Amino acid sequence: MKAISIRTFGSPDGLAVVDLPVPAPAAGQLLIATEAVGVGGVDTVIRSGALAAYGFKEGHIPGGEVAGTVTAVGDGVDVSWIGRRVWGFTGTGGGYVEQAVAPVEQILPLPDGLSAASAVTIGSAGAVAHFGLGHAHFAPGETVLVRGAAGSIGIMAVQLAARGGAAAVAVTTSSSERGERLRRLGATHVLDRSGEGGQEAPVGYDVIIDVVAGEDMPSFFDRLNPNGRMVAVGAVAGQPPADFGTKIMAAFQKSMSFAAFSTATVTPADLSAVRSKQFGAANRGEIEAVVHELLPLDEAVLAHQKMDAGEVFGRIVLTP
Repeated sequence: MKAISIRTFGSPDGLAVVDLPVPAPAAGQLLIATEAVGVGGVDTVIRSGALAAYGFKEGHIPGGEVAGTVTAVGDGVDVSWIGRRVWGFTGTGGGYVEQAVAPVEQILPLPDGLSAASAVTIGSAGAVAHFGLGHAHFAPGETVLVRGAAGSIGIMAVQLAARGGAAAVAVTTSSSERGERLRRLGATHVLDRSGEGGQEAPVGYDVIIDVVAGEDMPSFFDRLNPNGRMVAVGAVAGQPPADFGTKIMAAFQKSMSFAAFSTATVTPADLSAVRSKQFGAANRGEIEAVVHELLPLDEAVLAHQKMDAGEVFGRIVLTP
């Protein structure tokens, strides 16, 4: 089968099309003939080599979420899964393939009418946004800032905050055109990447959902209200400065807080429950899956080039 491997860490040119044997699902796993593969920000970070210290090696197959049809099951898995359209989470890799394996507890049936591309656009991103807002103890009537709102996680955070009764949903983004698209999804104020602009935007925010991190992250503590909470749900710009916590301590009397959030701390059952609800909501048109572009699997290099260039609004989906 065709797959995409990280031949060498670094630029997108380090990705290569390889031929691999079709995997056999182990006990508790299913084999999925993929129709759509989501390209996530974490894929580009892994490809760059920035996470090599965490055990990622050259030869790694990127990709964490796929959608398609179950073609085989391993021991202990109900054979009735075979032939069903599903969304599946493969973990921190193994998704850029024509045939993917995933554990049965990370599989969800797709509603009739929901496309595979929509599923891989919402599946991971929607759960991160939902539980990230929960981690921030977001409540109706509060003001929210989504930093890095043009990606799939940010877009879902904007929609969920607006649907959840936020008094204001501000976004940082790179252009007015993107800002207008985010307004149509629920944003009320559009700021530039530094958090400036938006003459009528709130002076401070109760919740900041940060997809970006990076060197500029500490400056956003200045935008938190007293008792405000910032939750980092991604780090597409890299790690923040080692001393970023000094900003919080310098404003001790504001009782601000910072947390990182990963869905790795959420049980599969809770993740599945939220994803099922979100798939249903998307199928009913209540939330939007924003697909930037569909590209063939063997154009993964181009997909990563677009990601690195900051051209993507929503999610690029690879189609085997």
